[in-house]
Amino acid sequence: MATATLAACGGPAPSVAAGGPTTTAATGVTVDPGPSDDGAGTSTVTAPAPAIGTTSIVTGGKALPPSNPAGPATTAPARANIYAGSGTPNPATAGARYLVYVPHEVGNITMVIDPTTFRVVDRFTTGAESQHVIPSWDMRTLYVAASRGDLLTPIDPTTGKAGPGIKVEDPYNLYFLPDGSEAIVVEEGNKTLTFTDPHTFAVHSRIPTTCAGINHLDFSADATFLVATCEFDGSLIKVDLVKRAVAGKIQIDTGPSGVASPKGRAQPQDLRLSADGTTFYVADLETEGVYLIDAATFRQTGYVRTGMGAHGLYPSRDGTKLYVVNRGTPIVGGPPRGKGSVAVLDMATNTVTATWDIPGGGSPDMGNLTPDGTQLWLGGRYDSEVYVFDTAAGKLLARIPVGSHPHGLTVWPQPGRFSLGHTGNMR
Repeated sequence: MATATLAACGGPAPSVAAGGPTTTAATGVTVDPGPSDDGAGTSTVTAPAPAIGTTSIVTGGKALPPSNPAGPATTAPARANIYAGSGTPNPATAGARYLVYVPHEVGNITMVIDPTTFRVVDRFTTGAESQHVIPSWDMRTLYVAASRGDLLTPIDPTTGKAGPGIKVEDPYNLYFLPDGSEAIVVEEGNKTLTFTDPHTFAVHSRIPTTCAGINHLDFSADATFLVATCEFDGSLIKVDLVKRAVAGKIQIDTGPSGVASPKGRAQPQDLRLSADGTTFYVADLETEGVYLIDAATFRQTGYVRTGMGAHGLYPSRDGTKLYVVNRGTPIVGGPPRGKGSVAVLDMATNTVTATWDIPGGGSPDMGNLTPDGTQLWLGGRYDSEVYVFDTAAGKLLARIPVGSHPHGLTVWPQPGRFSLGHTGNMR
């Protein structure tokens, strides 16, 4: 297994032994020429304190062509797929720059990465506890949600630059109704879902809940209701979008996991509807996997073990797989270098078909796929870095140092008809 150390931007390039990693002097990027004799083909990278232009790349012996923002056309899958495929670019994103936006919940900033070079190219202030970067329903604006700062900072995707912040109470997360008529501000600290104008964020109405730690949600296929996770009481709520009221609440039964949580309950995180619209998948930080909730009955029907600290959920472009991001620890706040990984779950059989580990450990959290689906980008929340996985080869491609506590990054542009929010739930 080869090991490379990356020089700081503008610093001297390290010497390279014959047959070892090569370094491009102009960028300070060290590239592994290929698999080692044991066939692992994976390099670990050590980097100095992050700075604009600093990056580290693991290539496994192949070049790093930029992902195609439009993406290749794909054959329609045999199963239903509510999610946006790579062959469905939206004209609204035609002028968008191809960039990755990384918010920091510690540091009050958002960094910008060029995904064709894996270099940090910009940063700007976006408010205290910048949590997620969220595409608007019409896909013309990105918003950085800063919960403690009570601020949404708009980003113009055509320039990659931030505009003046908009004062919004406690925006931990942000979603949009499927018809685009309203935004939903997820006020985690207030246990409230606030419905607003999708552009000005003027408040229309509020739904108070008993959902402690409400922070992630998804919509039914017919858009008549949503389901949200209650991180701090181990439950889920169902909200009727016609009546604008909480229609049900269920406690997650952790028994099927066989994991004894120190908290005595689940700690649900992200959730996503299956590509065929029949099942909600719920990632649980405490019990190392995802729970299955029947969308029609709102009842728990199964459990799949995926790995330590299950957290983020991202469907593949063809809707056949769900990438389950395992943060590597059930402990909020760390420690770093946990047993971080990505589990590939087959949504037809609800079985894990592969697991992609992070050499040396890590803490992958939230992110998104590139437009063509060939790369999965994730914030390394407790390791001050961003991870890039090759979804075809099934392994880590790069780790990019970005500073403390990178959280819900997004890759932009994305394909799709519209955005439901979060870091890019595209339909």
